[in-house]
Amino acid sequence: MEFILTIMANDRTGIAERLAREIAAHQGNWLESRLATMAGKFAGIVRVEVPEANFEALSLALQNLKEDGLNVSIEMGETGEGHNTGHVIEVVGNDRPGIVREVTDALAGQHANVIDLQTKIAPASMSGGVIFKAMIEFALTDEQSLDNVIQALENLSPDLMVDTK
Repeated sequence: MEFILTIMANDRTGIAERLAREIAAHQGNWLESRLATMAGKFAGIVRVEVPEANFEALSLALQNLKEDGLNVSIEMGETGEGHNTGHVIEVVGNDRPGIVREVTDALAGQHANVIDLQTKIAPASMSGGVIFKAMIEFALTDEQSLDNVIQALENLSPDLMVDTK
C-alpha cells in the first residue's frame, strides 16, 4: 500500500535518517521525496510503499516520532489514471507582492495541474532590485494548449519571461 508523509520539525541533523530507519524497519520502500529547510524548520513530503500487513505498525512508529520533535502526518496515496502531458517552465520577472498568486491564478485559469512549484528570489545583478524565479512542473490534458498557458503567464506583466524546459 502507498501513502504520503508530511513532516515538520525544528531543523537538525539526522531527521531524514530517522524517517528512513523507521520506514526500512517496517519493510517500507521510500519512493520519492521533497525535503527542505527554511527559516530553521525542516519540512518534507515523502511517498512510501509498505506491505499492507506492516502499515499499522509503521504508522504507529511514525506517529511516535512526535516524542523526538517530528510532526508526521499520513495520507493514503491515490493513483490517478489519465492522459496528461507533463511540462516544465521557468518564470522570471521583477519580484512584487502577490506574484505567486498571479502566476498560480493564471495556471488555474488554464486548468493546468501543478505538480511541482519551486520559487525563490534573488538579487537582480544590474538593477539592484530583486528578481522572482519559479520553476513549475504541470500537466495538461491533450485538449489543453501549452501555448495558451505561456500566453496567460506572459500577459501578467511586460517584465515576466517564460521559458519552456
